[in-house]
Order: sequence, then C-alpha cells, then structure tokens
Amino acid sequence: MFDPLGETWRFGPGGGPSVSIRLTDRALPARLLANPSLALGEAYMDGTLRIEAGTLRDLLSICMTEIDAVDALPGRRLTRWLDGFRTRSLHHNPIRRSHANVAHHYDISTDLYDLFLDADRQYSCAYFPTGDETLEEAQTLKKRHIAAKLLLRPGLEVLDIGSGWGGLGMELARQHGARVTGLSLSAEQIAAARDRAAQSGLSDQVAFEQRDYREERGQYDRVVSVGMFEHVGRSGFDAFFAALQRVLRPDGVALVHAIGTKAPRGGSDPWIRKYIFPGGYLPSLSETIAAAERSGMWVTDVEVLRLHYAETLRHWSERFAQERETARKLYDERFCRMWEFYLAACEMAFRNGRLMVFQIQLAKRRDSVPLTRDYIAETEAGQIADNMSSDTDTRRAS
Repeated sequence: MFDPLGETWRFGPGGGPSVSIRLTDRALPARLLANPSLALGEAYMDGTLRIEAGTLRDLLSICMTEIDAVDALPGRRLTRWLDGFRTRSLHHNPIRRSHANVAHHYDISTDLYDLFLDADRQYSCAYFPTGDETLEEAQTLKKRHIAAKLLLRPGLEVLDIGSGWGGLGMELARQHGARVTGLSLSAEQIAAARDRAAQSGLSDQVAFEQRDYREERGQYDRVVSVGMFEHVGRSGFDAFFAALQRVLRPDGVALVHAIGTKAPRGGSDPWIRKYIFPGGYLPSLSETIAAAERSGMWVTDVEVLRLHYAETLRHWSERFAQERETARKLYDERFCRMWEFYLAACEMAFRNGRLMVFQIQLAKRRDSVPLTRDYIAETEAGQIADNMSSDTDTRRAS
C-alpha cells in the first residue's frame, strides 16, 4: 500500500492474492481505522483509493478472509458497539419506512437490473447443485427447489411476500397450477410483474399487489418469502412470523429464504446500510428460528446454502463488468464504482466471510409435510423429467 505521504506499507503473510493500492487523501488512513467498511467503500467510490495491481475482488477477498482482524480494530469495535446500542432505530421498519427503504433500492431503472440479472430477473441466491450451472440454469433450479419444499398441487392458493418482478409467482402458477398473490412495496416491480403476467397469459392465476405483508388479511395454503426477510429488521421478527401464522391455513406450509450470518447475532454493514439497503438486518439462524417458534408454528425443515450466493454474485459481477459502459450512461462513474463494490463485497462476504443463505420451512401442524425430506429430491427429479418430456414433445410437434 502507498499512503498519501508516499510511504510504502506491506501487510499479510503472502501466499494468497496480491493487491497494490494507493491512497490519495491524507485523511483516509484515519477514516479507515475509525470505520473500515464505510471508509473503504466510499474511498473506492470517490477514487481516493486506487487499485494499481490486482483487482477489487482480490482486495475484498483479503479483507473478508481477515475479517476477525478488521473487527478487532478499535474503531470497528466502537462502531459495532454503537450499532448494537442503536439497533432498534437502525433496523426498525414500520410500514412507511419500509416503503422508503424499498424505493431506495428497487425503484430505480429496471434497465440497470437487466444488465446483470438472468432473463427472469431473479434477484436472490441461485441454486448450484454442481457449481457448473449457468446463471439461468441455477435460478431455474432455485425456483424448482423452493416449489418442491412447498408441496404444490393445482388449485392451491399461494402468497408470495416480496415477489420482486414476479418470476417465482408466475413459475408456481405456470408449472404447478397454483393461484398466486404477490406482494411488493416497489411500484416499479409491481408494474413490471403485472405486465409480464399479462404478456404470459397468467393474469387469471397471478395477482401482484403493492401492499405490506402486515396489511394482508387473506388466507393461503402456502406462503413463500424469498429475499425479503432481510428487510424486516430485528424488531419486526415477531410481527413477520405472526403475519405468516395468521394468513396460513391450518394445513398450510410456508418457506422463508433469507440471507443470514453465522454470528450469534445479526446486524448490518455500515456501507451497505448507507448506500444499498437502508434498514436492512442480516439475522442469525438462531434468532430467526427463535422468532418462528414464538409464533407457535412448527419448524419442519432447515437448509443452509453456503457458497451458492457467492457463485450467484460472481455471475452478477461478471455480467455487470461486461455492461459497465451502459451502466455509466444510465447513471455515472461514481454509481458504477458503488455497484461494483456492492457486488464484489457481497460475494466475498459469502465466499470468505460469515454470510450464508438459509431456507426455513414452517407449518402449523406437525404432519403437514412428509416424515422424511426425501420428497424434495424426488419432486425435483420428477419436475426435471416432466420438463424433458415436454421439450421432447414440443420438438416432435415442430
């Protein structure tokens, strides 16, 4: 590292990725010590931290691998203490604040997301059984994996909390005959999802509503929530699971898919909180299950996906890099550097840090799902066979 005074500093034992960086702001070293994550991200965005050898991903890989050392810095310890002291205000998300938080991230140009997401606009962890799948294949397999855990059959009514651009809901309707209601607080997502449903001829099976889950009063056979629980906030855990318990029919099944941390207690990163997901809180599995148990529901299955999101983010980063000039024309250079940092930092947090994804299956009755989890793989295998047969029939007909 070259500091603003021209001094050279070397860190680390060597043997891993090597990165050379230059700091051009004299105040930056002190800011890095006081609040490493926030200062590092802002310096990269502003160009006061320049990478002269290696890549941003290499730099963040080193940082995440040495996360315990970073957390031991006095400034970082103070920041974490203050975050813990302010956790209710930082992560408390009543309905009005939730609308504002969602608009910050999702009500921006859909053209941006189309630069790096798959064609179905799945903006959550994909599923890589072998690791060799393409992004499109892995996102299709993610939807298939979730559908298998929901034990779907034609005619069931499904509530999709945090339905995004509608891809999962339309998949459940098209492939499984479900009747789906999707909820999102993003006006952009709801408009796009409704348009997609109309174009696909599914408007009679799927409905997308701009409504908070706490306002939902319907009754459903299945409830699914993918990538939304991270926006609830720790103070909202009990309200979230109480809502699931309230809208789920007596023999119903629910599935919650969320980012979590292996730390004993969740939290949020200062830079991510400021620039990407205001109000976000990444929970630990233990505090999430404790909240689910307080709702009175059964926890019927838990699966932890460790490196799947790292691979998803790698694909997103590579796609964004290929379309970077288009993104710069949509926004500006500083935005592009922010988005690069966001994708790379998140990838390395899953690859070398403490983050993972968990899927928690819930039910009101202990006998709502089979006695063993063999049905998940069997259902997925049946879906693959059905799709292959359908593809063969289509080719023969043509």
